[in-house]
Amino acid sequence: MQRPSLPWSWIALALFLLLLPGPVRRLLFEIAGGFTLLVFAIPLLAAGLGLLAWQFYRRRFRTCTNCGIVSLGTSQCPACGADLDSSADGVGFGSNGDELDASDVTINVSAVDVGSSQNSESSKFDS
Repeated sequence: MQRPSLPWSWIALALFLLLLPGPVRRLLFEIAGGFTLLVFAIPLLAAGLGLLAWQFYRRRFRTCTNCGIVSLGTSQCPACGADLDSSADGVGFGSNGDELDASDVTINVSAVDVGSSQNSESSKFDS
């Protein structure tokens, strides 16, 4: 099977039009510039709109204190049926947008050497 040959005549015509001074070259450069702008601007615009949409919906998220499911702007939990309006805000984003303080939900962990004899907790499990 024969490989298709390149259209050298079209490539030569395009190069000739780019080298030719005048309005044709300016038109070709403006079309290429506009296409390049669209290639870079559309993804940035879509990312910005996505970020705005996420911020809009994030304010409407509610977390159930009973089961922990996150729902979007409902007054009753869809999983367990708890009333989300009268209960206190759960972990995550509340109904009024307040976030919890990290020191209230942080678990303090102390490291203990497993092989040490000073560990009183391990003696309970050995017997």
